[in-house]
Parts: sequence; C-alpha cells; structure tokens
Amino acid sequence: MVTKYEKKHTCPTDFKPVRRRQATSWVVGECVKRKLINPGRVYRPRDVMDDMKRKFGVDISYYVAWRGREYTNPGSVVNLEVSDGNKFQYLFIAFAASIHGFSYCRPVISIDATHLKGNINNAVQEVFPQAFHGICMYHLLNNLKTKFQNKTKELEQQYIRTAKTYNLQDFHVLFYTLCSVVPGVKEYLEAVGLDRWTRSHAPSRRYNIMTTNISESLNAMLVKVRELPITAFVNEIRLLCQKWFHERRTKAAGCTTMMSKDVETKLEERKDRAQAMGVIYADQYTFDVVDGDRNYCVDMALWTCTCRKFQLDQLPCDHVLAVVRKTPYQAYDLCSLYYTREFWHETYRGVISPIPHISSWTIPQQISEFELQPSDVRTVAGRRRKRRLPSIGEELLTPKCSRCKERGHNRATCQNPIALHLATKPNVRVPTFLHVNRLTHPTNSLCSSCNF
Repeated sequence: MVTKYEKKHTCPTDFKPVRRRQATSWVVGECVKRKLINPGRVYRPRDVMDDMKRKFGVDISYYVAWRGREYTNPGSVVNLEVSDGNKFQYLFIAFAASIHGFSYCRPVISIDATHLKGNINNAVQEVFPQAFHGICMYHLLNNLKTKFQNKTKELEQQYIRTAKTYNLQDFHVLFYTLCSVVPGVKEYLEAVGLDRWTRSHAPSRRYNIMTTNISESLNAMLVKVRELPITAFVNEIRLLCQKWFHERRTKAAGCTTMMSKDVETKLEERKDRAQAMGVIYADQYTFDVVDGDRNYCVDMALWTCTCRKFQLDQLPCDHVLAVVRKTPYQAYDLCSLYYTREFWHETYRGVISPIPHISSWTIPQQISEFELQPSDVRTVAGRRRKRRLPSIGEELLTPKCSRCKERGHNRATCQNPIALHLATKPNVRVPTFLHVNRLTHPTNSLCSSCNF
C-alpha cells in the first residue's frame, strides 16, 4: 500500500530495474493463454517474450516466459489412486474451466454406470448428501419391454407421456391408462418408485433431463479412444473438452438475445399459444387462465402455476405468458438465471489450454522419484471385446447396406448380387428375358411372346 509519494526522484533517468515484480509467471500465463487454444500452433517462450514487450513494454526473462506458458490450467484438480505396491487404480481429473462452469449449470448430474465399479449411490451420497437419485426413463422403458414381452408403440408412447407429465392429476389418468395396456406393470413401476422415473413425483427438479443421453453421447465419442494407452486416452479427453469449450464459448459470445437461442425459440412458441387464452383477475397476484376447456391458476407472488411447468422448469409456461400479456410483468424476469446469456457464457468462459511436450515439463522431485506400477489386469483369452454389452431390452442398430438395402453389413463388404434395373424412367418397356436366342428370334422379326 502506498502511504507517501515523493515527487523528486534521486535515481538517474537511465536506470531501469531488471526485474519486474508484477510480471510473474502467473500474470504472463494469464496474458498469453488465449493464444494457446489451438494445439497445432507453435508458441515458444521467445514468442511470449516478444509479445509481452510489444503489448506491455515489459522485458521478462526466458525462464518467466517459459513458466508463464506452462501456467495454463491453474485450479485443476488431479487425484491419483494407487493400491499396495504403487499399482495404478484410478485417475480423477477436473479441469479448472469445468469446475468454474459447473456453478452456472442446472444442478443435474448424469452418471453412466457402464465404466464405474462399486456402489455409486454411496459415492454420490458422500459428495452430495442432499441429492436425489433418479433413473433414466429410456432404460426403464427397455426393462418394461423385456419383462412383459411387449414392444408395441402403444406401450412406449403411453409410458413416455406418463413419465414426462408435470401435473399430478394428469399423471393419475395417464398411469391408469398405462396399467390397463399391460397387466402387472403397475406393481413393477411402483416397486421401482414413482419418484425415480416420473417428473411429477420427483422431489427435486429434473428440468427436461429425463434420460442419460448426455453420458451415452460421450461414451459414443470415446469408443475408439478407449483403445489407446491411459496417457494418450487422458490427453484425447483433454483435447475433446478443449475443442468443446472453445466452440461453445464462441457460440455464446455471438448470442445477442437475453436468453439462449433455444430458450428464446421456446418462449416465442409459448407466446403464440398464449394468444388464444383468456385471463381473469382474482387479485393483484392471482389469475385464472382459461386454456380451452381447462382452467389454470397462476400465482405471480409465489411463481407457481397449477400445470407445474413454471415451477419445475423455472421457465414461464403458456399460462404465465398469457398473464404477462395482460399485466406489466416481463417474461425475462420470470426465467431462471440458468437460461440467460450471461450464465451460458460463464459456463464456458474458462479455457482448457494445451499441454506442451513432456520434454519441456518441470517435474517436482517427489513426482519424478515416484515409480507407478501398472495395475493387475488379468488378460482374457481370445479377442478383446470392443463393444459394450447392451442393456436389458436395448436393440442395437445394425448397419444397412446402401447397395443391396439389407442390414448386417455395409457397401464395402457387400457380396450380394444386384439385379439389373433397365427401366429408370416410366413407360419404358423392360424385356422379360435379357439373353435372347437368335435362332428363335430372327433379326427382322418380333417374338410373339415377348415382342422383343
């Protein structure tokens, strides 16, 4: 803290301090990390020194420039778990950018148990003791199809409507219809727990996340990557996250509306439907909204609607927007901050910077002296399985050949004979026999049988 300013200086004008205390490796890293987004770019310490001199007029040493380039992912968390004998077991990595962005996401975590061992419920309860554990709507549907040997569209459509409904009264009607379609399904779904697979009974908000599609999509991206060694596998995940953060950060920066693009589109569609609804005042905050042959009560003081979309999604429903149309309320003020442009941008504001070659790393002595042994893995005889085992009731899509239109192979491996189709245009005569016997079909005459 500066307490006194001496206007008269005693040092000569040609004196220039060699060391700048403010130009630390952390400050330099913050200044240049934007240029390290592209992993294919060669950005040497000498380039860092030139950029700092040109932009800020600061001379830094080669060591500070090199350390500043290394200081690109501060705040990341890494935990290595080993067993007796320093044998590798688990590796946990959380990038600082992901940790920062998690605070701006809706509080719903999707977990796929395919690659996890042990009791996941106990682990989640230890980290998030107040979290509610729901299940994937899609996987439960597959279990229903397998257990009751029913794969009809009626069962699937009725189940999805029952699981996704918001209103408890609508749920009872839909659930009764579902149970009448398949006898015995009522006891099975109640044993699973209505609060675990339905949105209407869930004790906490699920928003629109009713499946684990997020985890399934990530697994599909890492199918081939999982065959790599562990170090290359981890690096590929980092590159994938680095690419995703950059693309989404760029997309969020180009957003010019108050809400994200998808939310703006949803609000516009709901506003159009709200035009045909009638609004009746009860008092200053309570309204009766007429939607066709049904009435809904909207309480603007409590931010609730009897359809329950407003409070479960934290986004104005059709009936709330009908009230907004008649009152001074603003639709954007009734939306959760999770849907705003600012939260979208903050989610991906962090930068996952590239990691230079191992030859330029500064490894602490205690790390370099630590000898990590490979884990004990029993090699199974035969070819290693590359595809995961399908879940109960899951039907895997087989490839379809674009040549013969049959399933089970592709065009490159197709060996089926292809019939000739000479008639590519309408009203074109196709001969019944392609091989004409000239002995029975003279050149200057037509066959009475095939007219050819």
